[in-house]
Amino acid sequence: MKKLKHLFTFAALIVFAASAFAQKTKDSTKYNFITIDGKGGIHNHAGTKLGYITRDNIVKDLKGQTVYFIDKDGNVVDAKGNKMGKARKDGFYYNNDGQVVLQTKNVDAERCAILDPQGHSWGYAHRNYKLHACAAHCFFLEKQKLEQAKKDSLAKKN
Repeated sequence: MKKLKHLFTFAALIVFAASAFAQKTKDSTKYNFITIDGKGGIHNHAGTKLGYITRDNIVKDLKGQTVYFIDKDGNVVDAKGNKMGKARKDGFYYNNDGQVVLQTKNVDAERCAILDPQGHSWGYAHRNYKLHACAAHCFFLEKQKLEQAKKDSLAKKN
C-alpha cells in the first residue's frame, strides 16, 4: 500500500513538473507599444524614452541623431534621404508599396490609438503628433527587432 501511495505521489510530481516547464513563452510582440506624449517624447511600453519630436517635426533618437522627418507632402524621409512611406493627415500610414501599415483613431480629446490593419492597438499618440504616430512606431519597432536579432546571433555564436 505504501509503494502504491509513493508511486501516485511520484506520478503527480512528474505531471506537475511537466506542466510547469511546458508553459509557453510570452509573445513579445504584444509588448511593443509605443506612446508619444504631449511634449513629443517617444516611449516604449515600459516608459523608457526612445526618442523625441522636435519643434521642427524632426524625429531624433536619444543621441540627437535625426531618424526621419515628414515633408510637406506627407512623405516620411529617413536621415539618408530615403523615402520610408507616407503619412496622411487622416491618420493612415502607407509603406512604399501603397499598403496600409498602421492607422490612428481618436480615443479621446487628447489621445489617438495606433492600430494595425486588423484593428489591434500598438500604442497611443498625443493628438498633436498624430501624423508621426505610425512612422515613429514603425521605426522604433524595427530598431528593436534589429537589436534582438543581433542578440540572438551573438547567443548562437556562444
